[in-house]
Amino acid sequence: MVPVLDALGSRGAYTPIRRAQIRDVRGDLRAELGLVPDLFVKRTMADVGRHPARPVAERDKMLAAAGDLFLHGTLGGLTPADYQELVAAVSGLPIGVVRASADVIAEAARRAVDTAYAALPSRARAHWTEMEDARAVWIRRGRSLAVNAAGNHPGVHSLWLEALALGYGVAVRPSRREPFTPHRLVRALWEAGFGGSEIALLPGGQEIVGSLLAAADLGLVYGGDDVVRRYRDDPRVLPQGPGRAKILLTGEATDDDIRFAADSIAYQGGTACVNATAVYVEGDHLAVARRLAEHLSDLPALPPEDPAAVLPCWPSGEGRRVADFVRSQAGAATPVLSAEDMVVALDDGSVVLRPTVYACDRGDAPQARLELPYPCAWVLPWTPGDAAALTDSLVVSAVTGDDDLVTALVDDPTIRNVYVGRVPTYRVEFGVPHDGFLGEFLMRSKAVARQPVSLHP
Repeated sequence: MVPVLDALGSRGAYTPIRRAQIRDVRGDLRAELGLVPDLFVKRTMADVGRHPARPVAERDKMLAAAGDLFLHGTLGGLTPADYQELVAAVSGLPIGVVRASADVIAEAARRAVDTAYAALPSRARAHWTEMEDARAVWIRRGRSLAVNAAGNHPGVHSLWLEALALGYGVAVRPSRREPFTPHRLVRALWEAGFGGSEIALLPGGQEIVGSLLAAADLGLVYGGDDVVRRYRDDPRVLPQGPGRAKILLTGEATDDDIRFAADSIAYQGGTACVNATAVYVEGDHLAVARRLAEHLSDLPALPPEDPAAVLPCWPSGEGRRVADFVRSQAGAATPVLSAEDMVVALDDGSVVLRPTVYACDRGDAPQARLELPYPCAWVLPWTPGDAAALTDSLVVSAVTGDDDLVTALVDDPTIRNVYVGRVPTYRVEFGVPHDGFLGEFLMRSKAVARQPVSLHP
């Protein structure tokens, strides 16, 4: 009997009749995921967020306890080692990436209150009782947040913890690709004292997404460009789309520059939105592409459970479809590490996706917008002063001494983070905005004036 991952609703755990099979990259059945019907979503969302918000200090203590349980506890019958092996086997992420992500999620829970309230405006207060006279108070825009989660990397589940820290009720729809992390995290939160009306897990097909978002006050939705287009004008929904992280190398690229760029491309298997996918080069970009390829070509092809694994594994058919897609999109770009050689078959029937590097002949090549779930780099020529080539990026890491260029990048509203020097594109720090502060979306300021009341005539 394989384990069944229950839904975790506002009134407790629930085992749906309808289930999805969760298989690992070798095709072996590892679990079944209960899929809730639309009616269950609506019933649960009628409860989520309707609880009185706990005091901030209490939320802080409970979130820290949940982080420790997530990292060290046995939850749903799984030890930490069991959980990590299962995520690696099913997602294909290297076990080292899974372990590091577990550490990050636990630390995110411990720091959730501090991180969430880092967005508190300097003239506002967290609660009206902290005021002395006329003052702004930071309040929630609603009571409930629905999260339509991604499954490309466990780290995505560190963000919505901030909503709990701010007093929201949260309902998470997990990805079928990797439901184990959110299931374990919600169980840890329950054991730490949060109730089902504060945090729920609602697994289901795409058909429940509309009902989930409609029933919640606000939504956090992950997906591609189609998701961003669908929700970008909806003030109730915050879409989290492709990162399109970029590197700019000005002047003559040094060996340190090449190592830094290769690290940003391949870090944690190249599967996250913060991995660099486009490298812009002032000078001989084809030579830089070749030097990058030398660094990336030595990465070993190993099963995900191997401690030395650094590249993602996929089921054979899916991995070969990724390679076919890269070949179809490469166009006139010059292959340096080609998609023809990127798929490495393992003896167990799965495949490893090795890095690819292509050199494009112009800075506005459409390939620069492609973001793929493995270390994939498009190297492009850059003309000095051309800040427009770097737009629409989660991160731009610019190795430059041109302050005017940096100013233009910082002023560009489509670039969410600017790193100057050899700062890896994957750098994320607690208390520092990643794609803005989540609190900017979840909260607003309200003016409250307080006059002392005399009890004597």
